[in-house]
Amino acid sequence: MPIAVDIDVMLARRKMSVGELAERVGITPANLAVLKNGRARAVRFTTLEALCEVLECQPGDLLRWEPGPPEDGDTVVEAVEAVEAGEARPGAVEVDAVEAGAAG
Repeated sequence: MPIAVDIDVMLARRKMSVGELAERVGITPANLAVLKNGRARAVRFTTLEALCEVLECQPGDLLRWEPGPPEDGDTVVEAVEAVEAGEARPGAVEVDAVEAGAAG
């Protein structure tokens, strides 16, 4: 996966449990597990902001890019087409896909 999630690293540094983080951020432990295990397809900026506030960190402390092809094979064009077809919410599509759709 090109985007790696380092929530576990920040949890260890802050000596905080997943349950405590989920409660303080306002998401379910299950949704936090999906995000921290790298299975999420998108993250809302409000959730990212809350994670950064609670963990006292920057977004780059939680997310990093690793070279390689996407696991699911989706392209930016496919993501934008899904939004335009009403098959996905714009807020749930990666920022790059939304920006590419606005530019094209």
